[in-house]
Amino acid sequence: MPPFRVYIAWIQLWLIFDTAFSSYSEDQCSWRGSGLSQPPGSVEQIALRCSEGSLDWLYPKGALRLALSPRLPSPAAGPRGAGPGGHITACIRPAESFGGAQLYLERGGVLELLAGDRPDPARPPGVLCVHRRPEEGVTLFLQATPHQDISRRIAAFRYELRGDWGTRPALTSDPVSGGGACRPCNDTEILMAVCTSDFVVRGTIRSVSDDRDLQTSVIRVAASRVFRQKRVLFSGAGRLAKAGEVRTPLSCGVRPGPGSFLFTGRVRFGEAWLGCAPRYRDFRRAYDLAEGAGRIPCELPSD
Repeated sequence: MPPFRVYIAWIQLWLIFDTAFSSYSEDQCSWRGSGLSQPPGSVEQIALRCSEGSLDWLYPKGALRLALSPRLPSPAAGPRGAGPGGHITACIRPAESFGGAQLYLERGGVLELLAGDRPDPARPPGVLCVHRRPEEGVTLFLQATPHQDISRRIAAFRYELRGDWGTRPALTSDPVSGGGACRPCNDTEILMAVCTSDFVVRGTIRSVSDDRDLQTSVIRVAASRVFRQKRVLFSGAGRLAKAGEVRTPLSCGVRPGPGSFLFTGRVRFGEAWLGCAPRYRDFRRAYDLAEGAGRIPCELPSD
């Protein structure tokens, strides 16, 4: 082969290699890259600006520092009475095959472990949620763990962020921020949940099953009325025959109970997670009192 053809062949090979192993983020929502292109001991800085997306780190080496800074609605866009307070909820779902790195939350210069290398296959990783003030931002740090053989190791996860103004965090698993997720809502939180939740449903509990691997309880709900749902979570053939599932952390100890409830909460990665769930009569009492005093943050149709 003539020398110039050899030279062109080497250029083509280099371009293929560089394309295959360099990092990219075409839409500022997701990132995919390889540790093979990183200098030893380096920390690659990544910024994503969407409210949801994913990260795939092939053959992890070195470290990644990921800043999540989406444009979220301002507190002024919330319901009446929401006030200036609020927080950002960031939820992470590691892939079942997550491996080759450890995932941390960076908080005040301290790294807090979210997911370790190669989780126990008998306990698939669940959804991890953390709550931050808007001015704090959300920064994740991935540290590759040393392995002689880095093949078939991919540190991958999906993320979702949202701004929750004037409301308390929903009942999602939060190993970092800790307790408080399972306590009952007060009247103010119930009324705000009706305005800000992804779903608002009146119904009864058909059954509760526990998934100890995922540390989750699944509540099966028979819905008598669906006031709001941002995606189809409760469905059925007839108007009065809708059913769906809502999840809570296993540590909340949810058990079946008689009577009608108002289920509210958030959607995380296509699954409904419980927020406030008062008995319906307690909700109507709080709503009627607030309506009479002119303090309801939003209106809900009456039965």
